Amino acid sequence: MPTIFGHPQDHQALARWLDSPQGRLVLQAEAQLLQETLDGVFGWQLLQLGGWGASRQLLACSRTQRQTVIAEHDQAAGVGLVARLSALPIQSASVDAVLLPHTLEFQPDPRAVVREADRVLAGEGQLIILGFRPLSAWGVRAALTRGGHPPGLRRLLSGRRLRDWLALLGYDVLPTRRCLSSVLSPFGGVSMIRARKRLYTPTPLRPRLSWSLQGKRALIGDAVSPTIRDQL
Repeated sequence: MPTIFGHPQDHQALARWLDSPQGRLVLQAEAQLLQETLDGVFGWQLLQLGGWGASRQLLACSRTQRQTVIAEHDQAAGVGLVARLSALPIQSASVDAVLLPHTLEFQPDPRAVVREADRVLAGEGQLIILGFRPLSAWGVRAALTRGGHPPGLRRLLSGRRLRDWLALLGYDVLPTRRCLSSVLSPFGGVSMIRARKRLYTPTPLRPRLSWSLQGKRALIGDAVSPTIRDQL
């Protein structure tokens, strides 16, 4: 029997929605939005956390040597590993990029998933988040639809909140991009936040104080230079 975290009916309803004309429209627009972004992401491993779509459509333009889809169920094609997204069986600081395609909107604890993505990312790694914008026609419909729209959606997260989370974790957040514009939402119903994990250089340990006259003069004469962490 396959391992499934969460409610199977929610996964099935979402899969049907993503296979509908509206769902395919979303996937196509997001794949185009990611095309240029993933073309500039290099390295060994990219993780997509959360099954989104019936295939690896969003990863088609990835230039990393390997791409793995991790989901909490194996009902979507292309899933390589089934695991809780808030407790990944992945070594810390071992991947070059993490993609969260609407993943946070379906999780009971989205901050835990963001922290877990941060744990597995190496320094200078990239975190890419797709989400529906609360202040859009898509966001209004999601808020007013019983059971969520798409099915199983728990909440919408504003770009400002996500940028605050990433700043606290030590990320440089790049300009937000959008897609799925409409008459009611000229700035796009879906936003993509891209952030780069800062790589801190360890501060060298200071030598022990010397009580010799030469040591005192050396310490007095040298100015203390700020570390890289102090300058950020």
